[in-house]
Amino acid sequence: MKFTLKIWRQKNADDKGRMVSYKVDDISPDSSFLEMLDQLNQQLIAKGEDPVSFDHDCREGICGACGLYINGRPHGPLKGITTCQLYMRAFRSGETICVEPWRSGAFPVVKDLIVDRSALDKIIQAGGYISINSGGLPDANTIPVSKHDADAAFDAAACIGCGACVAACSNASPMLFVGAKVSHLALLPQGRIEAARRVQQMVAAMDALGFGNCSNTYACQAECPKEISIANIARMNREFLTAKLFAEKEKNIGFTL
Repeated sequence: MKFTLKIWRQKNADDKGRMVSYKVDDISPDSSFLEMLDQLNQQLIAKGEDPVSFDHDCREGICGACGLYINGRPHGPLKGITTCQLYMRAFRSGETICVEPWRSGAFPVVKDLIVDRSALDKIIQAGGYISINSGGLPDANTIPVSKHDADAAFDAAACIGCGACVAACSNASPMLFVGAKVSHLALLPQGRIEAARRVQQMVAAMDALGFGNCSNTYACQAECPKEISIANIARMNREFLTAKLFAEKEKNIGFTL
């Protein structure tokens, strides 16, 4: 297979950046998209040119590092996969493929296709964890959790933090990511203790970092490689509203509930 690649090249965060065209030949249909980029980079290095920089780690659809905007869609044309799980047989030989980094003010470009996604880490640092010192932990199966809540928490915890939801949203909103992180802890007994503080601090961090709000277009759910449901955004909104109402009640009554 052969392709024309139009790839975003940007030397650093201060560079203006531009699309550059490349030709690649003899690409196996069983090559992953990242393997195809590896092949392109081998050609560029052989010519003494600067290879295309892109993020990757596990190449197994787990780490979330390989986020690329391919032909106008995060992770490419197929549903429920990361870029490293996209194979070249998904394209037609001779096709032109446009490859860009995530586009968000909160995700500044570092170089070429690599963006700084540490803003998502800062949201987690704001409250996406359990800090209660519970001493010796009991066996998991001794804590009663309904099957519905356990399944919903497990589904939300599948989020890998790749940022596709941000890239897909017209407002560059990470609310699917935040909703998933809030949900998978709030649904379980261990996470309920800090639920109000958690959701308020994570939403505040999201706003402070320059992300937008939910656009209600469902694009995040459509492009999420783990197919996280927007029901988690609704749950996050309920948790946030409840926390705000209780905070106002505490303020008016004059003591902490």
